[in-house]
Amino acid sequence: MAREQVTEILAEMVANVLTIAVAPGERVETGDTVVLLESMKMEIPVIAEAPGVVTEVRVSPGDVVQEGDLLVALTRA
Repeated sequence: MAREQVTEILAEMVANVLTIAVAPGERVETGDTVVLLESMKMEIPVIAEAPGVVTEVRVSPGDVVQEGDLLVALTRA
């Protein structure tokens, strides 16, 4: 039986969360935008680096995230 792998999508910088593009249970593909951040008046899309199913969204629009904060968790079979 294959074990599920969890992929964590982390913030790469201090930023404000503008929008969340995914919800738990939703399937994403490599390259899909999962969260849109804003830092220094620039919009920064955070993309999935692997396909999977969203198991957790840890942020909400308006949140301020720090470098290394968990944004979204995906499960890959």
